Amino acid sequence: MARCEVCGNDYGMSFEVHAQGAVHVFDCFSCAIHRMAPICEHCRVQVIGQGVEVEGHWYCGGHCARAEGRAGIVDKV
Repeated sequence: MARCEVCGNDYGMSFEVHAQGAVHVFDCFSCAIHRMAPICEHCRVQVIGQGVEVEGHWYCGGHCARAEGRAGIVDKV
């Protein structure tokens, strides 16, 4: 069993996420999202889907990126 780094639950079905040279342990997807998902710099929502990254800044979509003055961003539908 491994302890979730967000909630502290010691759970037999926990899982690891390997990202950017670090190993994270979670007991559920909601804890993983809470810790790992970037936050939109315009509306402050956690970006769970694709999102857009512009010059190191994260947005939930093209609308928020454009609202922050970023040009040339197009949402793909």
